[in-house]
Amino acid sequence: MQKNFLFIAAIFLFLEVYIFQAIRTLTDNFWVRLGYIVLSLAVYGVFAYEVSHFQRSDRSTVRAQITISLFLIFILPKIFIVLFLLVDDIFRTGGYLVGLTRPTENFFPERRKFLSLMGLGLGGVLSALFIDGITFGKYRHKVRRVKVKFANLPEIFKGYKVIQISDVHSGSFSDPSKLQHAIDLINEQDPDLVLFTGDMVNNVADEFKPFIPLFSKIKAKDGKFAVLGNHDYGDYVKWNSKDEQNKNLETLIDYQRQAGFDMLRNENRIIEKDGEKIYILGVENWGLKPFPQYGDIDKALENVPQDATKILMSHDPTHFDYVVKKHPKDIHLTLSGHTHGMQFGLDLKNIKWSPVQYRYPKWADLYESEGKMLYVNRGFGVLGYPGRVGVLPEITLFELG
Repeated sequence: MQKNFLFIAAIFLFLEVYIFQAIRTLTDNFWVRLGYIVLSLAVYGVFAYEVSHFQRSDRSTVRAQITISLFLIFILPKIFIVLFLLVDDIFRTGGYLVGLTRPTENFFPERRKFLSLMGLGLGGVLSALFIDGITFGKYRHKVRRVKVKFANLPEIFKGYKVIQISDVHSGSFSDPSKLQHAIDLINEQDPDLVLFTGDMVNNVADEFKPFIPLFSKIKAKDGKFAVLGNHDYGDYVKWNSKDEQNKNLETLIDYQRQAGFDMLRNENRIIEKDGEKIYILGVENWGLKPFPQYGDIDKALENVPQDATKILMSHDPTHFDYVVKKHPKDIHLTLSGHTHGMQFGLDLKNIKWSPVQYRYPKWADLYESEGKMLYVNRGFGVLGYPGRVGVLPEITLFELG
């Protein structure tokens, strides 16, 4: 532990020595230099304190949010600054070595102000983006409209509107009223059905309690259904007993029921109009280890006809590739979440990139494989880093056809 601490401290010291040289190049103002030193020491002090005092028994995520935010706002940008300065030093060293062959030019070149300024500017922009993501980005909910076609969809369900939300992580928000605009966005779509695909909380049921009145305002003509995500089981904190953990889960399910959501635990529900039916399936969480694999698709399919139109809610998108698309009972559309788009990346019309794609190849939008469709929602809330940069929180509106 001590060796790891010393190693990390050495890396941070290296970063600071490099960056301070850039500041010296740009200004000789004593107070600017002193201010930078004091601010850096304060940030590293808070960062070290939060990391060293983190405990799994702490059910709040505030400490993790502070730690991650400090790293992204104050430390990660410095790595990019150093990359610019290293380029400068490579040229300087090369110039010096060439100068050794010329006795009149054997001096070490000064640091270029332009590259120092570019490096510090890039770091500043990156810090500003992360600050904006915390202050505003996590509230920039966007409605994404998706048309999906089913070969066997009953005519009465053509144009049927389904809203999907996922990954609320209510414990990451301190004020429910700041999400009122997102609830209004959902209701403005006048949905026939609302489906929630898991992770209502970070760790414990009581995180959602203040949000019950807000989520009760979501309206849907044919009901609101939900499934559990990996965080809903409370597996990431310590409990006094398994019974206490199970009681927490039942409390969360009851809170969601109070908000109007019918929880599907390897079950199905029938939506019927004029004698025609579509089936909504919901499984418990199923993900690659170490995530739990409680989902039972066969149980959820009990009494569902082979040729019926089926929409499956399954929190983790890996369930689709490993189980769902290979299942003989033809599930036409699977709705998932879980990835959050890592809350960071490029999410443009023709350019989509996020670091999460290296872990989850299917991380956002609609995918088709072996004649089956998967939609991965970018998430409604935040986890860890309490903000979003580039990948906005999502409300998905499906129109069936």
